[in-house]
Amino acid sequence: MTEKRIPFNQPYMTGRELEYIAQAHANGHLSGDGQFTKKCQAWLEEKTGAKKALLTHSCTAALEMAAFLADIQPGDEVIMPSYTFVSTANAFVLRGGVPVFVDIRPDTLNIDEMKIEAAVTPRTKAIVPVHYAGVACEMDAIIKIARRNNLLVIEDAAHAGLAFYKGKSLGTLGHFGTYSFHETKNIIAGEGGALLLNDLSFADRAEIIREKGTNRNQFYRGQVDKYTWVDIGSSYLPGEVIAAFLLAQMEAAESITGLRLKIWQKYHEALASLEAAGALRRPVVPQDCQHNAHMYYALLSPGIDRRAVLAEFERSNILSVFHYVPLHSAPAGQRYCRTHGDLAVTNAASDRLIRLPLWVGLTETQQNKVIEALRRAVKSA
Repeated sequence: MTEKRIPFNQPYMTGRELEYIAQAHANGHLSGDGQFTKKCQAWLEEKTGAKKALLTHSCTAALEMAAFLADIQPGDEVIMPSYTFVSTANAFVLRGGVPVFVDIRPDTLNIDEMKIEAAVTPRTKAIVPVHYAGVACEMDAIIKIARRNNLLVIEDAAHAGLAFYKGKSLGTLGHFGTYSFHETKNIIAGEGGALLLNDLSFADRAEIIREKGTNRNQFYRGQVDKYTWVDIGSSYLPGEVIAAFLLAQMEAAESITGLRLKIWQKYHEALASLEAAGALRRPVVPQDCQHNAHMYYALLSPGIDRRAVLAEFERSNILSVFHYVPLHSAPAGQRYCRTHGDLAVTNAASDRLIRLPLWVGLTETQQNKVIEALRRAVKSA
C-alpha cells in the first residue's frame, strides 16, 4: 500500500463551520454584511484593538481599498519589499502607483527599516511593511520615518493574525492593516480578508469604497433616505457563507494558534543541530515580537542545492515548497515598479528558502518524517 503523502497544508475545521453556514441560510441572508459579517468584524475590533474592521473577500481586496483610501494617483510611489506576494504591489499599480522595492533584513526577512528613508522622494505616498511569517517588522522605526516624511503606513499583515509587536496586534500600528483568511493562513475561510482602520477619519469613505462607491451603509443606518453612487469603489464584500465559516474559526483562534506554535517549536528545536552544523539557518523572532506560527521556513546554506533538497522531500512523499519569486525580477515588476539600492538579501533568501508542512492536525509521526527527510536531504545535497 502506498504511504499517504504529507501535504504542505491541510485546511482545518473546528466543527461549527457547517452549522453556522446553515444558520446563515436559515436567516435568509447570504449576501454581504449580514449577522455573521458583523460578528466577525466585532471580533476583529475586540481582539486587535482596531478602531474599525471591515470584512472583505480577500486580503487583495483589503489592499486595494487601502490604495483607494491613500488616494494613490498615477506616479505616486509606495515603498515596500520585493519579497512579498504580488497583491502587495498590484493593489497600488492598479491605481497608477509605482511600487519602490527596498531590500529586506537578513534576520527576519522583513523590510529593512534602515533602507527606507533613502528611498523616499517627493512622489512617495506610503510605506507598506509586510510582516513575513507572522513576525513583526520594526514598526517603531517605520512609523517614525513615516511621520518625518508625512507618509501613510499600510501594514500587509496577511501572515499576521494574532501576532504582536510590543504587545500590539499587527495590523493596528499603521494607518491601515490588511488580513488574509485564505486557506493557507492560520484562521481561514477558504478565501477572505479584512481591512483594519486605525484612524476613523477614513471610516465613511472606506464603507463607500467597499460598497461599490455607494452610501448604502449610511442608508441602512438611517442617515440618508436613499442610497446612491457617491464615489469610486468596487464590490469588496464577502458573502455570509464565508463569514459564517470564518466566525467558527475566529471562536477557536487562540486554540488554533497554540496548536500551530507547538508544531513550530518542535521544528525549531529539532533543526537546532542542523543550524549548528552550518547546513541551514532557522527563523529569527526578535524579542519584541510575538509570532503566530504562520509558517516554518529554513534558509539553506549557500553550498546546499535546494532542488536536491526538494527532490528528497518528493521521494519521501512530502510536499515542501519554496516561497516568493521576488517581484523586482518578475516581468510585471520590471514594467511597473522600480528598485532602490541593492536587493542582495532578497535575492539570496528567495534562492535558499524552503517551507515545511505546518497545519493543525499534522501528527508527531508525520512531523518526525519531515524532519528526518530534511536531515537526509542536507547531508546528501
